[in-house]
Amino acid sequence: MADVFDYLKRRGVLSFREDPFNEVDNLVLAMLAYANFEGILDDSFNRVSLSTADRKYFEKHSRSYAKKSIFHFVRVPLLMDDMLKGERFRDTELTKYVDIINSDKEMQMSAVTFLLSDGSAYVAFRGTDTTVAGWKEDFNMSYLPDTEGQLSAVRYLNEVGKEIKGPIRVGGHSKGGNFAVYASAFCDREIQDRIIAVYTNDGPGFRKEVMELEAYKHILPKVVSIIPDTSIIGMLLTSNVGHIIVKSKYVGLMQHDALTWIIERNRFKRTKQSALGSFINNSQKEWLSNLDDESREMFVNTLFSFFEATGMTTFDEMIINRRTSAKKIIATLKNLPKEKQIKLMAVMGGLLRSIGNVVSSHINRKKRDRRERWTEKWKKNNKEGSF
Repeated sequence: MADVFDYLKRRGVLSFREDPFNEVDNLVLAMLAYANFEGILDDSFNRVSLSTADRKYFEKHSRSYAKKSIFHFVRVPLLMDDMLKGERFRDTELTKYVDIINSDKEMQMSAVTFLLSDGSAYVAFRGTDTTVAGWKEDFNMSYLPDTEGQLSAVRYLNEVGKEIKGPIRVGGHSKGGNFAVYASAFCDREIQDRIIAVYTNDGPGFRKEVMELEAYKHILPKVVSIIPDTSIIGMLLTSNVGHIIVKSKYVGLMQHDALTWIIERNRFKRTKQSALGSFINNSQKEWLSNLDDESREMFVNTLFSFFEATGMTTFDEMIINRRTSAKKIIATLKNLPKEKQIKLMAVMGGLLRSIGNVVSSHINRKKRDRRERWTEKWKKNNKEGSF
């Protein structure tokens, strides 16, 4: 089962002239946005070759550690090694790297632009990192029409579009996919007209009021949404876009790691949404539909107050100091005002009820299908046995 690394080894030898830009190329660049290019690139439009970025990155970071890691955001810089071996990406240049984290504004936005040998640019927005601020922004999308990260993504795309000429592709993985769609919808129209495709790779959707805006509807024909068959993140909220559903080497939440998606030649292996994916999707949709914005905001703020009480800014720190973190989280939960405890339990109870309703609906549908099959069989047998 070939993955994106195999794709680069086998088809990276082909130029864009021989095999035009495709959905797998999009993933290569979207995932590479997770690399920490601090000290290698800056927020100017100075250009750095891929070979220079690769060399300088692994002068600062361990290549062997990246190879051993199970986390996609640690492994993605290894893509550069294989990209440099073939004509397809060898002459790629990188520019305009930004990495903004603001806990006060509850936002995390990072992006980098790739200049390709076919004369186009790919603007890549990074997905959620391990910062508490970054994860809280993801949850804030459930009750806010826009977030600081989304607005920052629009500004970034406008800056790139004004500086760089030629066709533009925009994309990202996870929250980066959401940012790619949002920025493409609400950037300046003259820049939007130069966008030839927008890729959201297992990225969450939007609130209803965003999707009703003309600017959002205008960009929809250019949006390509790719999700694994048990997508969880990519099915949050809605997007009004048909999804390309693909196979992964893994199951469940691990499918969010797009480095596990299976590739056949120059496209992902297609499949249908799994039973588990359908169950999760229906459960979370029913749960969110029963929560008003006030309840969603309360739940998000209360949940993240536990993490913020640890005094740590990343989940990596919490895992390393898990005993200390756990004690502080439990203490915060115990000290939570009674009223908030009741509201929090009500929201969690709603989630359990939604899961129960989906399970019950599934069981009833199975029973109904069995009855219908039995009835059809009975009718057929009686008809064959009649005079």
